[in-house]
Amino acid sequence: MTKQVIDWNEAAVRTWLASRIASTRADQVAAQRRGRDGEDDCDQAAAEEMVCTLVNKDAVTNSQATLVAALDQLLEREDYIWRGVYDDRRFDRHVRSASRKIRKMAKTNTGFDRLSRFQ
Repeated sequence: MTKQVIDWNEAAVRTWLASRIASTRADQVAAQRRGRDGEDDCDQAAAEEMVCTLVNKDAVTNSQATLVAALDQLLEREDYIWRGVYDDRRFDRHVRSASRKIRKMAKTNTGFDRLSRFQ
């Protein structure tokens, strides 16, 4: 069985990233309303928002290789600074997890067509 090669569609990638940013912001608000029980969920949503925001640029999403390289650079960083974070160590883990997830999607060029809120 042969695999069908899918051409890189930077517009679809930027649309997917923008939809994830909007979804994660809504998730953060919902988690903050739950109070202390929602802190981890808030950190997770903030981490995904940070990753998507940092790579949602024309220069980064123009090609598959530049997006993967930008995510690799993000993974190499020591620590991450973002607003509204409750636990820095937990946030760092979530950033790395979200970066690896999006990196895998970029390398395989799959999943950018799914625009549902919960993924």
